[in-house]
Amino acid sequence: TQSTGKIRMSFGSGNNPNRDTEVQLPPNIDSISSVSWSPTSNLLVATTWDSKVCLWDVQRGLGGALSAVPKALVEREASVLCSTWHSDGTKVFVGGCDNKVAIWDVASGNNTSIVIGQHSAPIKTLFWVDEVQCLMTGSWDKTLRFWDGKSSAPCKTVNLTERVYCADVIGNLGVIGTADRKIFIYDLRKPDQEYKRIDSPLKYQSRCISCFPDKTGFALGSIEGRVAIHHIEDKDKGKDFAFKCHRDGNNVYAINAISFHKKFGTFVTCGSDGVFHFWDKDAKQRLKQFVKGPLPVSCASFNAEGSVLAYAYSYDWSKGVEVFQTNPQFKSSYLLLHHTPEEEIRARRR
Repeated sequence: TQSTGKIRMSFGSGNNPNRDTEVQLPPNIDSISSVSWSPTSNLLVATTWDSKVCLWDVQRGLGGALSAVPKALVEREASVLCSTWHSDGTKVFVGGCDNKVAIWDVASGNNTSIVIGQHSAPIKTLFWVDEVQCLMTGSWDKTLRFWDGKSSAPCKTVNLTERVYCADVIGNLGVIGTADRKIFIYDLRKPDQEYKRIDSPLKYQSRCISCFPDKTGFALGSIEGRVAIHHIEDKDKGKDFAFKCHRDGNNVYAINAISFHKKFGTFVTCGSDGVFHFWDKDAKQRLKQFVKGPLPVSCASFNAEGSVLAYAYSYDWSKGVEVFQTNPQFKSSYLLLHHTPEEEIRARRR
């Protein structure tokens, strides 16, 4: 348990309480801000607050044991907040506090990134939209921008009401959460036509969004230990609900990440409490709760086939800079790989 004044945070002991595969990180690395898997292989990228973009090749050995082989590292000019892959699995896009969109051609073996665009404030989210062969970026400058790589200028800019705090894309569906608790929904084939705008179904600041694999809705996580399951079309409103999670007595923690399993439609939530859970939204039940870790779970993502969950224990800045400066524990980061057998993540028959 860590205590600073009125701030009290309780975590587990040990760097790997769930006995998962630890990934070798560069020395003295800062907090991990995002993890992204190649859609065509088990290449894994992680980005950090100290400007690094790291690449590993995740492999299975005899008996199915996981290992992560370090492949390359690129450094940017400022903290990197987000990452995504091109659909061909050869290129990584990153954005962050230098306000720039950069591309890294990992297949070339060249460990340099090239700037392809810019916002006027930090970039919080970015996604490759295969249906329109463009990159979508969301920024604290209150815009979405689309980049086709043909010029350093965006091919389209969409003005929003506030800063982009979270977003997700699946197919042609784009869902964006902004600082004023608005949720914008787009058919990304026509991004200049807003499909729907709603108020967040949660009372507090939006932290993360993940679209259902069938594109009928999304899960939204807030800073107040609550997740909303929300459907896009009015005919499905009877299926909407919200639930509390990532709470410990009177302590309420942010939901830092939600990731859906593409095959089963179940999902993981990761919290500032250092815990991650597997859930089945259709049965409205928790499938599994994992052991509390030494730090907040800052980000997580399933690989393309859903057999491995990559997740990071890192300080998420949810309690401010004072806690970071006064607790040496929060200056460490850990990246882990959880083998996910089907019986663990598959929906259970009732």
